[in-house]
Amino acid sequence: MTTSSATAKIPATLIMGDGIGPEIVEATVNVLKALGAGFDWDYQEAGMAAVRLYGDPLPRSTLESIRRNHLALKGPLITPVGGGYRSINVTLRREFQLFANIRPARSYLPEGLFKDVDVILIRENTEGFYVGVEHYIPIADDPRAVAEASGIITRFACRRIAEYACELALKAGRKKITIVHKANILKALTGLFLETCQEVCRRYQDRLTIEERIVDNCAMQLVINPAQFDIILTTNMFGDILSDECAGLVGGLGMAPGANIGTEAALFEAVHGSAPDIAGKGIANPTALMLAAALMLEHVHQHDNAERLRNAIKDVLGKDQVRTPDLCGEATTIQFADAVIRRLD
Repeated sequence: MTTSSATAKIPATLIMGDGIGPEIVEATVNVLKALGAGFDWDYQEAGMAAVRLYGDPLPRSTLESIRRNHLALKGPLITPVGGGYRSINVTLRREFQLFANIRPARSYLPEGLFKDVDVILIRENTEGFYVGVEHYIPIADDPRAVAEASGIITRFACRRIAEYACELALKAGRKKITIVHKANILKALTGLFLETCQEVCRRYQDRLTIEERIVDNCAMQLVINPAQFDIILTTNMFGDILSDECAGLVGGLGMAPGANIGTEAALFEAVHGSAPDIAGKGIANPTALMLAAALMLEHVHQHDNAERLRNAIKDVLGKDQVRTPDLCGEATTIQFADAVIRRLD
């Protein structure tokens, strides 16, 4: 699809986040403005700022904004400890059925151990062991003698994520999907995932190469030769673990964008935490959120702008050597953003 008109205003919810969130969000918004992306930002609160204002880390006004705009960019959020608060990210996934978690890992640092990493990990985002069905079984005087958890996987969700992965592969010009599982041990739970994904992927086998790997073998192969992977399709918990491994191959979580795509909304974020130890110092790395913004641009069909942004980031990190302290540089957050903007010209 062609790039959307840069003059069209696209309504989107903007959540500044906690800790370093406001700093990296400001930097990213400045870059998007320089691109001429044309977002009409609806500023909303979540996390600790929302608790202070509304007594709720995810207030109704924020949910209504996302529901109205169907699109959101957010900084990292802190879920308050205690008080019965549920994870903000889990709540957002369930509220908007954000069933697909997309985590690209791509080599941008020329001195990295691997210079040819370009893998997209697609994770089913709503099921598995993360559904939170768990409890303790008391024995004698020990109320927590046994802990028991249940993983839940449905054929419906497996089919949905497999179809999404195949369609994304075709749109992105990818050639191969690797289905990652543990069906040799969790024969029913991840066996259903493998069986259903293979069933769906067979419909695409004339256009895509389909293979399957056991998760522990996949983890090893990623650090031996990540270039052999194109798209990885896997379950919730395995995807959570492997996506961080992929980030480690390209420089860490500071280089790791994320997208959560659902039936009612799409939410884009940096996957790292709020880093309260450096908040307010102006040295946070905004790269992950900028790369998440590139995913957001693709979602609204601004493919040219997405590629311009990625190329500018690559040039700033590689050719210009402008980097924040976490990448062994001396640039501030805003200096890095300004360097990216200069590369856009």
